[in-house]
Amino acid sequence: MQKQNHNMRTERKSSIKNSATRLILIALLVLIQTGWMIVLMSKLNTYSTAITLTMTCIAVIIALKVFGTHVNSAQRMPWLIVITAVPFFGICIYLLFGRSIVTKGMRRRFNGIEADILKNKLKQDEKIIKELEQKDLGIANQCRYISNTAKYPVYKNTDMEYYNTALESFEAQLWELSKAEKFIFMEYHAIEDAISFERLKKVLIDKAKNGVEVRIFYDDLGSIFFLNKEFIKRMRDEGIQCRVFNPLKVIVNMFMNNRDHRKITVIDGKVGFTGGYNLADEYFNITHPYGYWKDTGVKLTGDAVKSLTASFLTMWNAIDHTDSQESYDEYIDATDGTYNAASQECYVQPYSDNPLGHDRIGEDVYLNILKNAKHYVYITTPYLIITDEMERELRLAVKRGVDVRIVTPGIPDKKMVYKITRSYYEPLCSAGVRIYEYTPGFCHAKQWVSDDEVCVVGTINMDFRSLYLHFENAVFTYNRELAGKVKADMLNNFEISNEVTSDYAVDVIRPLKLGTCMLHMISPLL
Repeated sequence: MQKQNHNMRTERKSSIKNSATRLILIALLVLIQTGWMIVLMSKLNTYSTAITLTMTCIAVIIALKVFGTHVNSAQRMPWLIVITAVPFFGICIYLLFGRSIVTKGMRRRFNGIEADILKNKLKQDEKIIKELEQKDLGIANQCRYISNTAKYPVYKNTDMEYYNTALESFEAQLWELSKAEKFIFMEYHAIEDAISFERLKKVLIDKAKNGVEVRIFYDDLGSIFFLNKEFIKRMRDEGIQCRVFNPLKVIVNMFMNNRDHRKITVIDGKVGFTGGYNLADEYFNITHPYGYWKDTGVKLTGDAVKSLTASFLTMWNAIDHTDSQESYDEYIDATDGTYNAASQECYVQPYSDNPLGHDRIGEDVYLNILKNAKHYVYITTPYLIITDEMERELRLAVKRGVDVRIVTPGIPDKKMVYKITRSYYEPLCSAGVRIYEYTPGFCHAKQWVSDDEVCVVGTINMDFRSLYLHFENAVFTYNRELAGKVKADMLNNFEISNEVTSDYAVDVIRPLKLGTCMLHMISPLL
């Protein structure tokens, strides 16, 4: 295989003070709390046989409760092992990290707002579903699943543009933002107040001064090395509304582990952007901590933007319910009905996923693509930490004769996660799945394309965090032209990547077999 030569330097991330001190302090205090509970329980455990017996009984009850929860078996197993093997330690850890009252409160608030917005404001046009049934029943069923379960409709009358680099998408985003007249909504996992965001910030400030409503929403942990608390104040001083998702706190709570991983921009309810990239310099190759950064994005124009608007408003109001009386109509119904898409053969379905319910929309959409594939499925993901169900469907697809290929990074951003990713190579390669490591650097794009017909572009990685713990979003599309563009980008990725063979996978993993097994066990909780 011929490969391109990329002399891309790598560099260490600069030491960013910002909120790093706060993160270290919180981590230390969390460890102290955890240690205190463990010491307390162990001391009590030495005083009486009765206490030991009681702890054992409690451990069995908690283990049974964990076993009966509606989560993936891979997530249950680590808890079961720890609780039953070391009862007092396992109970302490589970009480601290395995359950959360705050999560229940968040779930009630989020589900209430989501029901108000999605069920009442977004309606599926059954004519579109019927059209899809005539074209391809399998694809129609996929769209119906997303519509019925996640409550996000499939639309027509929408133009969609694919960008094979984050920078290209960012430039298009800046141009559309400069034309905003009514409102701008932006929701991102990470924002870095540096070179790239400075360009965007100038546009936002100018728009805010001219009466455009501007809202920015970011994840606290995702941005903690990039931003400090002064950022919110500076934005508000410029007339920009700013909120932070799930701020890290000293008090231990499992909800800290649920992060907002979405990337959404909405302009006037008419134009929307999403994809894999955050608003930080490394995504646009201004800095190169992991070689060349590969990412992608999409622009939506037309009816389907309603769903991106609804996703943003759900999160914005769920995290701070002061806007519970807000009227959503003026934002969701912002399209004036005069837009006519260039193509009426593009079926677009933006959707979001969250960890607060039992359904795993992100994983189910991927699984359905595999099950319906006839010729090929091409995938890019920065992390490959998959469930037994996903591994089984990948292997089954190959056995049916489907060409399944996966691109993972050649340069890791997290060494432990990289080791876990590589540990999945051998069983997949042995089954015939073709895996490629992106040699120019770090491939952060999250996208699927299948059979020159369907594709998914969004924020959803193939790992437990994205599929089970994070708030995510993506766009499912049925359109040959768009699928062709994504496929062409994928074929280029294969050309400049190293293909992993089954022999190579075995050689890499065998010396680390015990350690790999341990990493597999804890990976659902990382």
